[in-house]
Amino acid sequence: MAKKQVRDGAIQERDFFADVMAVVRQIPRGRVTSYGAIAKYLGAARSARIVGYCMNNSHTVKPRIPAHRVVNSAGILSGKHHFGPDERMRKLLEREGVKVKNDQVVEFAKRFWDPMVELGL
Repeated sequence: MAKKQVRDGAIQERDFFADVMAVVRQIPRGRVTSYGAIAKYLGAARSARIVGYCMNNSHTVKPRIPAHRVVNSAGILSGKHHFGPDERMRKLLEREGVKVKNDQVVEFAKRFWDPMVELGL
């Protein structure tokens, strides 16, 4: 685990992967968020790519992680190739009522779940 300085000046141990998984588990069905929104919520705003790496490896985590609910900042299913063949990411989203057209979430702003707002700090 990496050490991270928290706002009050104390040092604490932190498992960024576990923190990402904890946030993703809270995304409600039918909603999506972005890699960057998760990174920002976790105090690592420039770490969206690392959140993506976490999503790429989330298939090994139990209980299952709804990684299909995490898209890029434009609502594009940029990680779809990590879900296997046959448009699995799109199908999972559509099963939850999220419309996808040309690999992009329709009405992205309406579907967007912002952890900064929903979970607070």
